Amino acid sequence: MGYRSLRESLMDLERHRQLVRVPEEVDPHLEMAEIQRRAYQAGAPALLFENVKESRFQAVANLFGTLERARFLFRDSLEPVKRIVRIKADPANAWRSPRGLVSAPWTALCSLPKAVSSGPVLRNRGTIEDIPRIQSWPDDGGPFITLPQVYTEHPDGGGVMKSNLGMYRVQLAGNRYGGNEVGLHYQIHRGIGVHHAAAVRRGEPLRVSIFVGGPPAHTLAAVMPLPEGLTELLFAGMLNRRRFRIARRDGFAIAAEADFVITGRIDPTRTLPEGPFGDHLGYYSLVHDFPVLEVESVYHRDDAVWPFTVVGRPPQEDTTFGKLIHELTEPMVPVSLPGVKALHAIDAAGVHPLLLAIASERYVPYGEREPREILTCANAILGFGQASLAKYLFIVAQEDDPNLDVNDVEAFFRHVLSRVDFRRDLHFQTCTTIDTLDYSGTGLNSGSKLVVAAAGRARRELSRSPPSNLGLVALPGVMVMKAPEFPGYARVDAEMEELSQRLAVQDLTGFPLVVLADDPEFTASHPRNFLWVTFTRSNPSHDVHGVSSFIEHKHWGCEGSLVIDARLKPHHAPPLLEDPEVTKRVDALASRGRSLHGVL
Repeated sequence: MGYRSLRESLMDLERHRQLVRVPEEVDPHLEMAEIQRRAYQAGAPALLFENVKESRFQAVANLFGTLERARFLFRDSLEPVKRIVRIKADPANAWRSPRGLVSAPWTALCSLPKAVSSGPVLRNRGTIEDIPRIQSWPDDGGPFITLPQVYTEHPDGGGVMKSNLGMYRVQLAGNRYGGNEVGLHYQIHRGIGVHHAAAVRRGEPLRVSIFVGGPPAHTLAAVMPLPEGLTELLFAGMLNRRRFRIARRDGFAIAAEADFVITGRIDPTRTLPEGPFGDHLGYYSLVHDFPVLEVESVYHRDDAVWPFTVVGRPPQEDTTFGKLIHELTEPMVPVSLPGVKALHAIDAAGVHPLLLAIASERYVPYGEREPREILTCANAILGFGQASLAKYLFIVAQEDDPNLDVNDVEAFFRHVLSRVDFRRDLHFQTCTTIDTLDYSGTGLNSGSKLVVAAAGRARRELSRSPPSNLGLVALPGVMVMKAPEFPGYARVDAEMEELSQRLAVQDLTGFPLVVLADDPEFTASHPRNFLWVTFTRSNPSHDVHGVSSFIEHKHWGCEGSLVIDARLKPHHAPPLLEDPEVTKRVDALASRGRSLHGVL
């Protein structure tokens, strides 16, 4: 639509009955976040909070609460951007679609950032204390900015065209933060980390600008997984059909059409504790030392609106980001990863813990098919951008079922489990990196990976009837068993040996996968629960076991069922739970006669 501001997009939504105003006073401490979570689950309109307690600014939530609304916001630009991506993936597409060839130059022109001398955001100065202090979960370390666009430029030069725009959470208060110091958390393998490392090498502070609000395309651009060295400002311009306006003040980049801009420097010698923070795996990320941003200036528009979201156990509003990104980037997968036909990071499992892939298996076109080329593809995936943070990667051969859809998770698991040979098809990487937010490993950013590669004929029929009420069925071929409280890793091998002997005398042919859980009823009650519990609560090197397991020439396998220990362990982060008193207050806001009645 070429929006010039966040406010303009909100008025557009209101005209089309996709926005609800909330005139009652709402509390930024837990209350607004619970409203947002409920609104998302209900598929509700965007919510404009007109009376935020102890703040003079309005706030908006659930802007991207449905995929349909996100597509509506970008209704004039999604298809042109997709055409550009398809042309990039396969230049022959340009000649097969002349309209795309004609429109491509205009779309590309819109992508170029534009230097300006001023802009609406520079009309007012404020302080960090002016910002709405929204806290999402009871045990969060304080209020956070949850939709920031964090902008940095490479210290070695390159300016705007070598910049990075990323969404890294910002802690406004709590711990030792306050006044002109805020916490800046970024996960491993993020673009800002490259810039920070360069600044540390040079022994100089890193200039940081935090943009909040502005046209919705700017927010989506901050989560776009672009290659290092390619600025997200280009994508923001294409998606908004309007060039990203950049001004300069005191050496800092300013998004001229943002609602708020915070500028400051990261001292290369300083860190402070950051967190806890309720995160998108469904648990708190714990307190760790992260960089400190020493704030120099805070700017805001006359009509500034503070956008926010809540992250937590998926699905949440950031699920929409993932779906849009998948739509836009899907044509590039075969180009970036030759042989890979489809790739899906599973939102219900917290994204990085579980990756599903379909690839070609052409290495030996005669005889019985087995994993060969797909193992080469698996190695490529685990070396590719943020996919390198995957903890479990299940990969299958396209030739075994050309109609298999990587987005149909249940069908994918049926396909894998009916074909996998656990004597051969398990491939571990130990002592490696995993997602910063995943606490199932051996330390921050540290854990292991498991590739499960299945190709060839079906080896077994999957069952839904476990023997002798041994457990509950989560999916065909997946049995969930009740396990005692985790005894510690020093004793778990003996425990698993005893379990293996018990299971070896059972007929588990139809159940190649067994999951140990603290609460099997919850885990087996819905596929989402199975995915979340199994893949967020296990570290492959420590928690994958098997019936009649063996090691042969450093290869681990098992003759019988694979066993994943998905019990909570003492080092795991606690799961996220709402405050019952806040829930009661939100119930009241949704009662008859209030603005949220019929919305939540």
